[in-house]
Amino acid sequence: MLVHNEEDFKYIMQDFEKYYIGARYSYDELISSNFVPFKLKTIIEKYIAKDIDKSATLESHFYFMDDEGFDYRVCRQLRLRLRCSVLVSPHVDGVEDKYTEKIYPIDKLVKLSSQDKMDKGLVIRELIIGKLSLLMFQV
Repeated sequence: MLVHNEEDFKYIMQDFEKYYIGARYSYDELISSNFVPFKLKTIIEKYIAKDIDKSATLESHFYFMDDEGFDYRVCRQLRLRLRCSVLVSPHVDGVEDKYTEKIYPIDKLVKLSSQDKMDKGLVIRELIIGKLSLLMFQV
């Protein structure tokens, strides 16, 4: 998928129930942002990005995450969901690629191998965190 502007996928939004974070953010950018709740920053620093390079993007981290790491268990406890674009019909002469959006819970996304994700043309767009899950998580 061709992306013209990386900044289009760097955003932090919220509604009454959830936080929505663009997947092109790096962990360093999230930790330094004033719009990310302090509890989420603490969870990222202590548990999720503890053993990885903090310049990694959310997209790359979740794309290659497996179900054996501590970071996966933390994300499962938070009940993270990821909004993804999935290739429906590949590029044919004169016709552009067609994508559809799908929301994957973290446990279903991790079950797919990175090769399966590449074969499906899966692109991780957004991280969705429930405010209640964040509230109930003990730091």
